Amino acid sequence: MVKGVAVNFSSYIDTIPKVLKLIKLDNEIKKHERIVIKVNLNLENSSKSTKIEFLEPIIQFCVTHKNPGSEIIIAEGCDGLETMELFDSLGYNQLAEKYGIGLVDLNQSACLEIQNPEFLRFESIYYPEILLNSLVITATPLTHDENLMVSSSLDSMLGAFPASRYRGFFARTKNKLNNYPLKYQVHDILKCKMPDLALIDASEKGIFIAGKPLDMDKQATKVLGFDWNRVPHIRLVDESFSPVKKEESVDNLIGKVPENK
Repeated sequence: MVKGVAVNFSSYIDTIPKVLKLIKLDNEIKKHERIVIKVNLNLENSSKSTKIEFLEPIIQFCVTHKNPGSEIIIAEGCDGLETMELFDSLGYNQLAEKYGIGLVDLNQSACLEIQNPEFLRFESIYYPEILLNSLVITATPLTHDENLMVSSSLDSMLGAFPASRYRGFFARTKNKLNNYPLKYQVHDILKCKMPDLALIDASEKGIFIAGKPLDMDKQATKVLGFDWNRVPHIRLVDESFSPVKKEESVDNLIGKVPENK
């Protein structure tokens, strides 16, 4: 796949298939037996949830181009809420039935305990096994967040912390994570596995962004009018992950494509 593109948004049904074809996702998914689409779900703030209208063309594309034996799964691990109930209330169950794909609650899925000397705060992390052996695509809205400043693809992987391991005995939320600043939570969960592709819904700003998650979050931050160097979790991840030479700008890595091409 190409590193990434930021494309003028026309409509979900028109723009998304063109972009996924442009970045050669049709070729990439044929290499994998399982494709996991990691979404964001938020019952209280709909702007922070992955819209069905955004997700459906992505699923259609993957169903059309996958190998016959490959499976597609939508996954999330909500904090403080029951994931399967949100899937139902937000219309995900009907979408999954329509395309014959699965829904997985990462809070309850089988985990492996991962130790990595590159973790900055955690000694080990319990991580959903299903994500380790899959093509992981984040499909998330771009939003301003009062805690993270910018919420996009990288921080969406906080949902991979399973509530079965990180929720206190009397708590509804993953309150054991509160011992670690958010930027380190994001960094260390990504050290378990960086998603393979970020699809970012910035349609309210007239843009659709697709490509490598770190580079795309940098671009998404600019769409909101911020400097990514001032977003703590993106800067920390960049310092740890980025293979890009310091003299290279993220602007040079992203092709902006007119909406009708």
